[in-house]
Amino acid sequence: MNIFDDIPDQLESELFNQLLQTDSVRIERIVSKGHTSPESGWYDQDENEWVVVLQGSGEILFEDSEKILLHPGDHFNISAHRKHKVTWTDPDETTVWLAIFH
Repeated sequence: MNIFDDIPDQLESELFNQLLQTDSVRIERIVSKGHTSPESGWYDQDENEWVVVLQGSGEILFEDSEKILLHPGDHFNISAHRKHKVTWTDPDETTVWLAIFH
């Protein structure tokens, strides 16, 4: 299996694929193409999330107004309960994220 397999050419909404789950870790592939988080509300997760962009690019906004722009190879750890949302992903290129919840 390859992380870049089974990515549709057209994405009406973000694609979430759970790759692995144990009692302490969950790994997801997230595929975006111009998608963002809903305008209202924030992700407020009970677990830490380490995220890396494998292809494309995306921007994460935190409730404290910090923004990070991630390109291929860039990674970031989001602490549990640090409110955040995705405010931009490349509309011209498919963005593939790998998220590890721990």
